[in-house]
Amino acid sequence: MTLQMTVSPDFPPAYIAGWYIFNTWLQRQLDLPIHLTLYDSFAAQRTVLEQGGIDLIYANPYDAAFLVRERGFVTVAAPCRRADEVVLACAQDQPVTCVEDLGPGTVIARTDDPDVNLMGMMLLEPATLHAGNTTCIAVDSYPLVAKQLLQGQAGVGFFLEEAFDSLSALVRSGLRELVRSRISVIRHVLLAGPGVSAQQTGHLTRLLLGMDQDDKGAAVLKSMNLPGWEAHSQEDTEFMIDLMDTLDTQELPD
Repeated sequence: MTLQMTVSPDFPPAYIAGWYIFNTWLQRQLDLPIHLTLYDSFAAQRTVLEQGGIDLIYANPYDAAFLVRERGFVTVAAPCRRADEVVLACAQDQPVTCVEDLGPGTVIARTDDPDVNLMGMMLLEPATLHAGNTTCIAVDSYPLVAKQLLQGQAGVGFFLEEAFDSLSALVRSGLRELVRSRISVIRHVLLAGPGVSAQQTGHLTRLLLGMDQDDKGAAVLKSMNLPGWEAHSQEDTEFMIDLMDTLDTQELPD
């Protein structure tokens, strides 16, 4: 049986090739056929997840909650020293130097990345901003979030930290960073579905934890922009999900 693998769509496009290289490496190490499919939106990927069409996924925290709680997925590993943090930024030419300078009626530029949007709204709370007094422009990528800010179409943008730091120096020179989250325990995790046996999952975990100790494995990790993998228990994932539930206290603006 061919395992179906996918990756949360929020990684920088520069590393698309790296995930295909990882898929090839994984097939050789496990001696199993694995088909990698990348989706260009969270909505498209969520449809496939709800249909049970995925066996392995590098999941964002929001999808991890759904998959663990409702689809019986288990944790394989998590990337070393890689938490999901969020950056709020505005255009450099705007008279805004901190979140508290933002006011009612602020237009938010964001992608459809659910955990980033959740944390972004949390970071707006010091300005007393919420779904009821803000509006939103939804775009397909973080460079397009930056474009909305630079063109004056939005007053603040939500960025995944890794995506913000990956913007070109020219683009970043036109932006002003307002705040970064420092929650630390919210992160992407590699999950295995019910179609992957416990033996295969254990083998996969052992392979990933030693991946950075092998020259070929280290080269694959570099192509993915990951330092390595570390153990992340099911209890760790459950704690993260509980924290996400706690943070999810308000609706996002339309």
